[in-house]
Amino acid sequence: MIDLIGLFLNNLLPIFLAAGAGYLLARWLPVETRTLSNIVFYIFSPCLVFSLLINSQLSNSDLVGMLLFALLSFALVGILAWAIGRGLKFERKMLAAVVTSSMFMNAGNYGLPVTKFAFGDNALAYASLFFVANSIMINTGGVVISSMGSATFSTAIKNLFKIPTLYGLVLAALVINFGWKLPLPLERATQLLGDAAIPTMMVLLGVQFHSMHLGGKILPLSVASVMRLLVSPLIALGLCAAFGLSDAFRQAAVLESAMPTAVFATILATQYDNEPSFVSSVVAITTLLSMLTLPPLLAFLGS
Repeated sequence: MIDLIGLFLNNLLPIFLAAGAGYLLARWLPVETRTLSNIVFYIFSPCLVFSLLINSQLSNSDLVGMLLFALLSFALVGILAWAIGRGLKFERKMLAAVVTSSMFMNAGNYGLPVTKFAFGDNALAYASLFFVANSIMINTGGVVISSMGSATFSTAIKNLFKIPTLYGLVLAALVINFGWKLPLPLERATQLLGDAAIPTMMVLLGVQFHSMHLGGKILPLSVASVMRLLVSPLIALGLCAAFGLSDAFRQAAVLESAMPTAVFATILATQYDNEPSFVSSVVAITTLLSMLTLPPLLAFLGS
């Protein structure tokens, strides 16, 4: 029990304290959430992914392996959530909201700092790949699911090419593959911007929570929360065992899979009028419950 408390204090509490600072800032000052989010999304995040990858020892097979692992994990969680929702006879919009809430996790402004604090930069490099895969899926599959099929395939493809972290991944892969050396000013600028990503993400998390409203139905809320916090990491553990994955890869993949529902899921639900109040509730509740579910998982992964 003492070990679990220590894991919470050392790995999770710093994130909630930083998010609390963002929450208080949004309460006292007119913080523009979209502007802060755009800075993180378009500048800090791609620089973080790029810097982590070019300074890591990851190979091209590591890059492809993590992306495929993440996509398979998302698919299995989504299919299971859909099957459960259909079995419980959720109406169409609620079913789509449960699936998106179950599939997509807060891999960025929550998952990355937890991974860094718990397992260091090597695991963080793997986690950044998971973060890229999550961004790709939520901007393509998430759009299609949230729109209840009204989004066209071309819209999904266009959204894919709007993800800046994807370009950070591609550029990093080119640098690693060809052994290029960045000019020192460019390397340092990229490193500085990447270093700003995680603290800004934590503050942004608190700012986003200030504008969130609770509300939702108990049964679908329970299904989405259990899928996101318990079933998803169990699926990730099963995939790691099936493919013989271990060490930093396993730590990053399973830990990211256990993160609460992505705040961006609320944005999609609002955009497509797809139970936004319910999705906001799942985001808030899974984030709070993660304080209970993550410490035992951290202890298990670190053993």
